[in-house]
Amino acid sequence: MTVKTVSFYTQGCRLNQSETALLEQQFEHHGYSILSSSEVGDVTVINTCTVTENGDTDAKKLVRKALDLNPSTSVALIGCMAQIQKDTLLEWPGVKWVIGNAHKMELPSIIDSHDSLVLTPKMTKESFTLPGNSIDRHHTRANLKVQDGCDFYCSFCVIPFARGPARSREFDDILKEARVLVLAGHRELVLTGVNIGTYQNNGYLFLDIIKALEEIEGLDRIRISSIEPTTIPDELIHHMATSEKLCRHLHIPLQSGTDTVLGLMSRKYTMQEFDHFIQFAHDTVPGLCIGTDVIVGFPGETDELFEETEAYLRESCIDYFHVFSYSERAFARSKKLEGQVESYKISARSKILRDLSQRKRLVFHQEHVGDNLPVLVESFKRDKWTGLTDNYIRVNFESDADLKNQIVVTSILESNPQDVLATL
Repeated sequence: MTVKTVSFYTQGCRLNQSETALLEQQFEHHGYSILSSSEVGDVTVINTCTVTENGDTDAKKLVRKALDLNPSTSVALIGCMAQIQKDTLLEWPGVKWVIGNAHKMELPSIIDSHDSLVLTPKMTKESFTLPGNSIDRHHTRANLKVQDGCDFYCSFCVIPFARGPARSREFDDILKEARVLVLAGHRELVLTGVNIGTYQNNGYLFLDIIKALEEIEGLDRIRISSIEPTTIPDELIHHMATSEKLCRHLHIPLQSGTDTVLGLMSRKYTMQEFDHFIQFAHDTVPGLCIGTDVIVGFPGETDELFEETEAYLRESCIDYFHVFSYSERAFARSKKLEGQVESYKISARSKILRDLSQRKRLVFHQEHVGDNLPVLVESFKRDKWTGLTDNYIRVNFESDADLKNQIVVTSILESNPQDVLATL
C-alpha cells in the first residue's frame, strides 16, 4: 500500500499554528507521511486566516503555489476563511475540501471518506477537549490552546462569525496536553486562543491555568499570547511580578489611540482606562515588555485623530506595535460606517507607525544593554545562535556548543536596528 503524503501551510495567528501542529499528529495516525514546508504532497492543507483582506489574497497565492509545485495535489482549505467564504472556495482550481472550524480537526477522516466536501456548520458554546496534542516539530516553543471564539463583536472584526461564540477548553484537558508537550521537550508554552482572558471552566479562570502549569516539572516558561485589556485582572499582573515561570511580556491590543475611534470600533474601554492599566503593569513588573495592535485607516479616522493615536503611541510605555491596514470584512459592521479613508492615506499612516514601532523597540532593547538575561535558544542562523529572553528580546550570540532548546544566561552587549548582540 502506497503511503499518502500531506503538506501544510498555516496562515495567521498562534491558534492556527497550534491547530496545525495537532492536525499533523492526526494525519500521521491515519497513515500519512508529513512533508517539509518546501514540498507539496498528495494532499495540501491550508489553515486559513480571514482577519484581513491580505489573508484572503495570500490563501489564493498558496493554492497556486501548491499546484505549481505539484499539479496533482488535492487542496483542503480549512479554518476561518473556509467558514466565512464557503460558497466560492470550491470553485478554486485544485480545491477539493472546504472545512470550517467546527470540523477541521476531523480532516483526515473527512479526506479518506469524501472525494470532495464543503462542511461549515456554526460552532456551539459548549466547553471542549482536543483529540491529541500539538507537539511542534518545527519550533522550540509550543502553542497551547486554552480557549476559542469571542463574544465581543468589535465592529471591524469577523472572528466571532468565523470562530463562533467564546468557549473554554476543559481545565484538566489543558494540563494533560501541557504535560505531553513538556515530555516531548518543549520548555516554553504559549497560551493561545481567540479571547483567552475570558477563560472560564468549572470555576477555573485564566490565572488558574497559569498557576497549575507552574507546578509542572520541566516547564520553564509560560508565555501569554495576545490578550484583551479588559480581561486582565490586577492579580495576574502582581503574579507576573513574582513568578519564576510566567514571562514578562504582554501583547494587549489597543487598535486606536482615541476615544472617538474606539467608540466606532465598539471597543470596551476608554483611552484613560487603557493607559491606566498598562502604566500599572509597567510600574508593577520590572523589565516588562508591552506590545499592542493598531488598526490604521478605520472609517472616521481623520488626520487629527490619527495624529492623536501617533502621539499616544510615541509617549506611552508601549514598546512595540503591530500595524494593520483597515480592510472591509464580510459581516463586520464597520463596512456600513461613513468616512472611509483613502488607501494612499492608510499606507502613509501605516509607515509612520511602523517606523515609530521600530524606534521604540530599539529603545527598549537598549535599556537592557549590560543586563544578564536568560535566553531560550531556538536555532543557529548566520553563524550565531538565536533565542528569546522572557521579556521578548531576540538575542544573537556565538558559541561552538550545541545549545538548541537550552536556557543560557547571556550578557547583552549591543542593540542596533538589525539585531541584539550578546555573549555567554
